Amino acid sequence: QVQPVESGGGSVQPGGSLRLSCAAEGLTFDRYAIGWFRQYPEKGREAVAGFTRGSTHYAQPFKGRFTIFVVNANNTAYLQMTNLKLDDTAMYYCAAHRRTAAYNFALGWDREEAYPYWGQGTQVTVSS
Repeated sequence: QVQPVESGGGSVQPGGSLRLSCAAEGLTFDRYAIGWFRQYPEKGREAVAGFTRGSTHYAQPFKGRFTIFVVNANNTAYLQMTNLKLDDTAMYYCAAHRRTAAYNFALGWDREEAYPYWGQGTQVTVSS
């Protein structure tokens, strides 16, 4: 079991960049896949990006602007966000999925129910 902790959120102007981090003790990427989601107030969560052992996945709105990657040495996953827009303002969550042979992460990376372990979120605010 892992407890992800996000960091790196903050305020930025449109067109700016932020890098979010997701760390957890025991979060090794040979065992766990990672998903980043975001949530607007009073709305459901929206999948942003997913990573599993060398394979990355992105929801269409984020392709070319956001990059998900991991650093194995410090058990940390990242979401690099560039060219941020006003409607990127949201709470961003990191979630972890224990990899199994039975679950096709490539097909289901964007499903909330695939992730039993969630962080508390980090707020990203884009404003001029």
